[in-house]
Amino acid sequence: MAALAWLLIPLVAAVAAGLWGSWVNRTRSVRGDGPELDGYARFREAMEKSPPDARGA
Repeated sequence: MAALAWLLIPLVAAVAAGLWGSWVNRTRSVRGDGPELDGYARFREAMEKSPPDARGA
C-alpha cells in the first residue's frame, strides 16, 4: 500500500501542475507583435541613416 501512495504523489502533483498551468494561461492577456515590430522598424531606420561627417579626425 505504501508503494501505491508513492506512485500517487507524482500523479497528483502532475494533475495539479496541469490545472495551475491552464489557469495561468487562461488569465493571460493576448498581446500581439505590434510593439516589437514597431521598435524593430525604428531601429532599422536609425541604422540606415548615414552617419554625420566626422570632424577633426
